[in-house]
Amino acid sequence: MGFETLGVERKVLSILRILSDCQEPLGARVIAYRLKDYGVELGERAVRYHLKLMDERGLTRLVGRDGRLLTEQGEEELRNALVKDKVGLAISKIELLAFSTDFNYEKRCGSIPVNVSFLPKGKFTKALQAMKPAFEAGLCVSELVAVAQEGEHLGEFMVPEGTTGFATVCSIAINGALLKAGVPMDSRFGGILQMRNHKPFRFVELIHYAGSSLDPSEVFIRARMTSVKEAVKSGNGKILANFREIPALCRETAEEVVAKLREAGLGGLLLMGNTSEPVCEIPVELNRIGMILLGGMNPIAAAEEAGIEAQNHAMCTVIEYQDLTKFKEL
Repeated sequence: MGFETLGVERKVLSILRILSDCQEPLGARVIAYRLKDYGVELGERAVRYHLKLMDERGLTRLVGRDGRLLTEQGEEELRNALVKDKVGLAISKIELLAFSTDFNYEKRCGSIPVNVSFLPKGKFTKALQAMKPAFEAGLCVSELVAVAQEGEHLGEFMVPEGTTGFATVCSIAINGALLKAGVPMDSRFGGILQMRNHKPFRFVELIHYAGSSLDPSEVFIRARMTSVKEAVKSGNGKILANFREIPALCRETAEEVVAKLREAGLGGLLLMGNTSEPVCEIPVELNRIGMILLGGMNPIAAAEEAGIEAQNHAMCTVIEYQDLTKFKEL
């Protein structure tokens, strides 16, 4: 059977994912190292062999001595191949980012998980104006952001030509901090939360992380399902939010960690329920507590509502805390 008949093997698909995430030429050594994150153990020599085969099939192209970039055919193969392997991709991204977060809220240093958006260069000022009310109303995880121009980097992402890169803090910052404090957090789903009189009312749309190959925030923004601007203006609207659960026994520790994060300018907790009680009409497991976290991309959703389309990459990389700046200083 030929390569096309069999489709892309798991290890080759993993290489395609790594190349797609980076946007820069990567060599076999770096790819071999990053494959471990996908549970694939391949030596540098074996990776080089696979890359040669992928070159021959038009999935990758050689740049310089050893670097590889994804071709359009490679991007297409990545989108279509082994969809069963993509189910649960969202939850694995959350777990990986939470583990990669090493922010120390006492020393105010370390890495923070972020969402990255690429906005049209000529519309960036208009986008900032559209996002401003969401930041001022606190419909974000943090007012800390990062901006990069074309050719510069935001975490592992290089800003494409004709765009301005914009990073917003992701709610996984709370996952990471709680993980370091010994609090296990179950990330259940991302959704659209209906606000009524400036308070969370109920979830009207849900996508479970464990059963999804896509990030819920990206899906909801693309489908124009938010009304962040209206939520800010009248207190009644639909925003991006996430639902998590923690053991009831960990409540005190969780509250301490969340308070420390807030002091460092990292918020995001909208609501913490009571033991075993439903939160915004979502049932909670026995001896557990439901938590609603704000979606970090609510400001981007507000910009999209204003007609400014962005290329969004939710919960995709980490950035050093020191490299972030307050939105109002832009």
